[in-house]
Amino acid sequence: MNIRTILLICALVCTTPLLAREKTDVLVMKNGDRMTCQIKGLDAGVLYVSFDYIDGTTSVEWSKVARLESNQLFIVNTEDGSVYTGMLNTPETPVGQPVKIQILETPEKELVLESSQIVGIVGTSEKFWQRFNGEISFGVTYSKGNQATQYTFGSEALYLRERWSALTRYNSNLSSSSGTSASTRNSLDFSGRHLLPWNKYFYAGLGGLLQSSAQGITLQTTVGGGLGRYLKDTNRTKISLLGGIAWQSTTYKPSVVPVGTQNLLAAAIAADVNLFKFSKTNLGITATLFPGLSELGRVRFNTNATYYVKLTSNLKWNVSFYGNWDNRPPNGFSSSDYGSSSGLSWTFGLK
Repeated sequence: MNIRTILLICALVCTTPLLAREKTDVLVMKNGDRMTCQIKGLDAGVLYVSFDYIDGTTSVEWSKVARLESNQLFIVNTEDGSVYTGMLNTPETPVGQPVKIQILETPEKELVLESSQIVGIVGTSEKFWQRFNGEISFGVTYSKGNQATQYTFGSEALYLRERWSALTRYNSNLSSSSGTSASTRNSLDFSGRHLLPWNKYFYAGLGGLLQSSAQGITLQTTVGGGLGRYLKDTNRTKISLLGGIAWQSTTYKPSVVPVGTQNLLAAAIAADVNLFKFSKTNLGITATLFPGLSELGRVRFNTNATYYVKLTSNLKWNVSFYGNWDNRPPNGFSSSDYGSSSGLSWTFGLK
């Protein structure tokens, strides 16, 4: 079984769709509309809900919600970095006053916050499979002139708990054209975060597997970790920065002069940027810089960027860019591998 098969199996296992719960939540809008639904979560200023009589997920502008009630458990994130778990309710609010949300952590313990302070709500459960959110994407491009074909496949699964989260992301690209060898790139990335007692600070671990025919990489394994901080976390923007250390082991394809495996101890600087516009578009960028410590002067850099446009319900169109760079590759090997693609994405869980 080769590396691509292993990565694909892992990705499919991690993106198993979830079973929906009963739609018994109550949502009241500021214009007086009252609806019985399933509240799925809040992200980027958008409250996601579903109805028995409407197919798919519906997007609601969070600032126009006047009241909500749910007996389900939710993880609630606030703008200052605090996290709470509980059922949701809306206490009576005098006319003209900001809407408040009541979080019932236990029958004896409750907290009341202004709705504008809340930047994230994610449904959770005691059942393992009902704690996942994610997406699956696929794209195909064909050109008759040079019989060029490009396939892209991607998947992502996020597992959430009150103080920590774990993310798995898989991407695969295959390009072929008449008269040339097919080019393949497969990556499987893991990351986990745990909030520290200080708001907005966290410690994190990261890992990854990479195969790139353009760079002659048979398998590159990355393991690392560090400390990070959310620089901004609102209903329109989310930015985090992490600094730490990482170890990379890279096995190259046999060449005229065998290279074998190279190991690199490096610092790790990772940035994650997400920009949102109500229910229509969002842009996500991740970038990681690896300045060498065991080999001073050597630098590796990885980045992924995806722009999404919502089409309908859980379906989105996306255009993405990926890139890997190494300023000191082995002699005869390429220093970079990058490309772009477009396709459709289907989300599950929260969205």
